[in-house]
Amino acid sequence: MSSNKLFTLLVPVISVVMGLLAGAIIMLVSGFNPIEGYTALWNGAFGDSYTVGETIRRSTPYILTGLSIAFAFRTGLFNIGAEGQVIVGWLAAVWVGVAIDAPMYIHLPLAVIAAGIAGGLWAFIPGILKAKLGVHEVIVTIMMNYIALFTTNEIIRKVLTSGQTTTESISPSASLASEWMQSMTFYSRVHYGIFIALFAAVIMWFIIQRTTVGYELKSVGFNQHASNYAGMNVSKNIVLSMVIAGAFSGLAGAMEGLGTYGNISVMASFSNLGFDGIAVALLGANTALGVVFAAFLFGALKEGAGEMPTGAGIPTELVDIIIALIIFFVASSYMIRWVILRFKKEGK
Repeated sequence: MSSNKLFTLLVPVISVVMGLLAGAIIMLVSGFNPIEGYTALWNGAFGDSYTVGETIRRSTPYILTGLSIAFAFRTGLFNIGAEGQVIVGWLAAVWVGVAIDAPMYIHLPLAVIAAGIAGGLWAFIPGILKAKLGVHEVIVTIMMNYIALFTTNEIIRKVLTSGQTTTESISPSASLASEWMQSMTFYSRVHYGIFIALFAAVIMWFIIQRTTVGYELKSVGFNQHASNYAGMNVSKNIVLSMVIAGAFSGLAGAMEGLGTYGNISVMASFSNLGFDGIAVALLGANTALGVVFAAFLFGALKEGAGEMPTGAGIPTELVDIIIALIIFFVASSYMIRWVILRFKKEGK
């Protein structure tokens, strides 16, 4: 195995292990038992079929936001706007779910597609500004997050309701709820969206690895000037990359609006699904399969955190510290690579 492949395989694993070890040290210093803490975390995420269902449910949107960030990364762009794209996708899905009366085979796909289109259109704006005017996508997408949040809140109050803070529930024909999945997990909120998320991961892998479009997108990400010299349309590929990334985030919003909650409420702050997606993408090494595994890890950490106060008396904020430490070690991957290569040389 080459050093690059070894690095790609081991760095995420080592980052997680080091993050968990650092979390254990913090627990010890704070006067808590790390074994009890991690046992409670495990039980909260995988202790019974209900918690397993909830872990899968929580991981579903993380897969999609992770794919969104990873897809943009692979094409040389930093999509900080995944959070805003989640919000507008959530709004579009619920809007279609509430306003339209149609059979499920029409209504549900229409609501899901509407979410993807909404997220894609929202990402089109920073994409076209980057492609035509050279405006950095990070600045634009950060601002677009706030525009999405406040605009959505106003639409909920003034258009979808009469001054209320929560819309009515979507029609059953637009719901992703699965009776057989819920009955298998003691009526958790797990839903069919997990299959959509996994299919989206396959789509990303196929686009990036098996299509001419994916080759051009990666080429533009590596070197825009060389790609332009080779006859590729750089502007078109920048916009296309942002639109596809936005569509993934929009679908993440549909998972919440059509699956977990069945409505949308006025938001006092961000959902953080898009921001957590950055960490998921980094931990997953910006690959489709890596994102899926990283999303399940984050889902388990987030879900298991609820058991830590009652099971071990440890505050849930500690899980956020562990996640932050994992991200830190991923960001410091060059240090881990240096250690791996050093040990490899000494072993020869």
